[in-house]
Amino acid sequence: MMGNLFLLATLLATEAHSAGEGGFGLHFDILESNLINLAILIGVLFYFGRKSLGNTLGERSARIAEEIKAAEQRQKEAAVKLADQQQNLAQAQAQAEEIRKAAESNAERAKEKILAQADEDVKRLKEVAVQDLNSEQERAIAQLRQRVVAMALERSESRLKSDLDESAQQQLIDRSIALLGGGS
Repeated sequence: MMGNLFLLATLLATEAHSAGEGGFGLHFDILESNLINLAILIGVLFYFGRKSLGNTLGERSARIAEEIKAAEQRQKEAAVKLADQQQNLAQAQAQAEEIRKAAESNAERAKEKILAQADEDVKRLKEVAVQDLNSEQERAIAQLRQRVVAMALERSESRLKSDLDESAQQQLIDRSIALLGGGS
């Protein structure tokens, strides 16, 4: 359509030039042109360009409106996605908090279990130490008794040897045999 307008303007200019100075036509020198030529040109452009310009502006307006609607739709979708992601974030934070609390609880239980086991181990070690000490003490007492008995026997033997002569020993042996019931 714009090509037609340009063709028309060129045709008019050519006709005006061929008609000479006194003919009818368009004069393209703006400083020398008169008001009538300008009005005719604007009228022709308005008449022929109105539909083309209106169609172009209408199409552009429709395209802009569609793009605005699409942008609004994308904005709504983005808002929905943002809300979903915010909800997912809140759930993730809640789960993280639950996991942290569970970990703290597990750590506390493990700590208590370790302390209880340590207390039990200390008690068992004390009992073992007491038992070892008691058995050492009993062994030492048994050794002392054996030494005392051995020393007492040695003294008794040495005393008997020194106090008893052979005739006294024979009388002691005979008396012992008679008490046991083996005498004549």
